[in-house]
Amino acid sequence: MGDNDQVSHWNAPVAAGPVDADVTIPGSKSLTNRALVLAALADGPSRLVGTLRSRDTDLMVGALQALGTRIEGPSGPLGPGDTDLVITPGELRGADVECGLAGTVMRFVPSVAALATGRSTFDGDPAARVRPQATVLDALRALGAAITGGSLPFTVDGTGSLRGGRVEMDASASSQFVSGLLLSAARFDEGAELVHVGASPVPSGPHIEMTLEMLRESGVAVDQPTPSSWRVAPGAIAAVDRVVEPDLSNATPFLAAAAVTGGTVRVPHWPAATTQPGDAIRGILRDMGASVTLEDADGAGHGTLVVVGPERLSPVDLDLSAIGELTPTVAALCALADGPSRLTGIAHLRGHETDRLAALAAELGAVGCGVTELDDGLEITPAPLHGAPWRAYADHRMATAGAIIGLVAPGVGVDDVESTSKTMPGFTAMWADMLAGQG
Repeated sequence: MGDNDQVSHWNAPVAAGPVDADVTIPGSKSLTNRALVLAALADGPSRLVGTLRSRDTDLMVGALQALGTRIEGPSGPLGPGDTDLVITPGELRGADVECGLAGTVMRFVPSVAALATGRSTFDGDPAARVRPQATVLDALRALGAAITGGSLPFTVDGTGSLRGGRVEMDASASSQFVSGLLLSAARFDEGAELVHVGASPVPSGPHIEMTLEMLRESGVAVDQPTPSSWRVAPGAIAAVDRVVEPDLSNATPFLAAAAVTGGTVRVPHWPAATTQPGDAIRGILRDMGASVTLEDADGAGHGTLVVVGPERLSPVDLDLSAIGELTPTVAALCALADGPSRLTGIAHLRGHETDRLAALAAELGAVGCGVTELDDGLEITPAPLHGAPWRAYADHRMATAGAIIGLVAPGVGVDDVESTSKTMPGFTAMWADMLAGQG
């Protein structure tokens, strides 16, 4: 299902020299989809400026529209290129929800559907049907929802309200299980108290911090009594106009291009302070020997991030548990470092768009890199790389990792580069534009 059925083959271009480019990154998927849910549940119309328009965000727009929310462009009906959106909440009704391969849709929208009147059916791409989902559905059942099924496809029979209350859940597989309940919880009759009871901490903590910050901006009373519990008081969700930051995780392949070619990449509008996990790339690149500076900050705390690559990349030993989505980019960098690296704390990546640990081990190995798959990570031992087919596994971040490797290894062919449309439409054109400025 979806617009990625047509698989294309892309010969990743080789960098003829150090890159030298300014790269403007579209808005954050994580911020966009959270803002859309909050706006759909708010007490009045909201305006979102600079949203991402990609497969994942368009799926969220489609889901919320089907459930009764009006979403328009600046001058009327929503157009495909509109990034400034006007969201007007409506009476929530049952609908057919297409999730594609978007974890935020399959995990954030069921709570909204539980507040609707009528039956909602959820389904998505074949690969989405094996992604972990039962945790959020079981939690919603414990909070009073009528749900049939434990993974895609499933149904939610809404009655127009949800009791809410206290629920224990094991969110070890994804922070989205927590965020998916927190975003709607103020609209539950009793609010919600969520308690994580898994043996491992909830991964990707910055994404939960992002959710909490946006809830507070929307006037929701939310607190975190312990590192593994969250409470949301019942009440209105205020309509808030927001400007969406650039997607910092989507910026990381371009910054990596500067690092691996000894070049320079400048990304404007980078926030000096943010809850986005992608901001951690600054410290990682410094650890690997790159120069990283934030220049020309404006009054809103945004500047131009400038990354200058080193002569040789240094190896690293990193716990990526909080920033697992950066793993494909970091693994590609490690494959081009001058010594072995170790990446740990990322067992949860086995339940992402694909098993990213197995996928990275297979594809880095195919181009000649030494890779050992650990229970919770990867050991990467660089070796001379050569061209080979690179499988993307319908995973946008696997595709961009292949692009990074292709900068220095001629003959890397990415089999499904269109998977990047999940979060970054036009990636190949942006990549080509960056390389047009090689030194």
